[in-house]
Amino acid sequence: MMLPTATATAVFLTAAPSSFSTRRRRSRAIFASLSPSFSSSEEPLLVRAARGEDGLPRPPAWMMRQAGRYMAEYQALAKRHPSFRERSENTDLIVEITLQPWRAFAPDGVILFSDILTPLPAIGVPFDISDSKGPVIQSPVRSKEQVRELVPIDLDMLQFVGESLKILRNEIDGKAALLGFVGAPWTIATYIVEGGMTNTYTNIKSMCHTAPDVLKGLLSHLAQAISDYIIYQVNSGAQCIQIFDSWGGQLPPHVWEQWSKPYIKQGCESSWSKRSYT
Repeated sequence: MMLPTATATAVFLTAAPSSFSTRRRRSRAIFASLSPSFSSSEEPLLVRAARGEDGLPRPPAWMMRQAGRYMAEYQALAKRHPSFRERSENTDLIVEITLQPWRAFAPDGVILFSDILTPLPAIGVPFDISDSKGPVIQSPVRSKEQVRELVPIDLDMLQFVGESLKILRNEIDGKAALLGFVGAPWTIATYIVEGGMTNTYTNIKSMCHTAPDVLKGLLSHLAQAISDYIIYQVNSGAQCIQIFDSWGGQLPPHVWEQWSKPYIKQGCESSWSKRSYT
């Protein structure tokens, strides 16, 4: 679990407490609370903590990845629906899997069941998931021409996410915070550049030196796409957004400061500047 402390940024970013190591903060998750900045004791505890409110009765408690193999209920559902993409792209299944751990443990945050690669087809990067290899991208993006071929995120292709969030917000009914879910630009880029999972990150690390302009263009495109995706999730009912930089921990601190942090910041600040509430 991670207990949030507020930091002074434009979008009320929160991460692990300052006592955590820098590497651990990078490799875990960042929170952005995009709700209007007013205080209300009626709001979920986690939302109030994400804003940095003082005087809360206790820290909020939640698990970053709540649904999973440890739950017999989830295992039974996965046997009936063995395709991970079906489970993460079907509204009924998303809602059911999201609610399973909340019903069992009543954490302060209810995290949308999704995947960091879910929006890739909506920007022009199709992918498959292999049982043995995990995500597979047949045409890795490594050239300036390929970056130019990427498209602005088509939110119509992600309606199952919006519908799931709307249903979940009603189901939870204010008893916990509903958390959206996105990947950080660097982490998403590792899959796009490497073509899937990797232990070495050879291609993307090499691009930092051999093709920095190409990598900057890719990360900027992803930051904009993630910004639009964040706004879409917020307008669909998400009260906070959990940003996973799963592979940020593969970078030394000074490299992370150059190649990951600015693009997380770009995406969050863009989301904040364009926010609207429905």
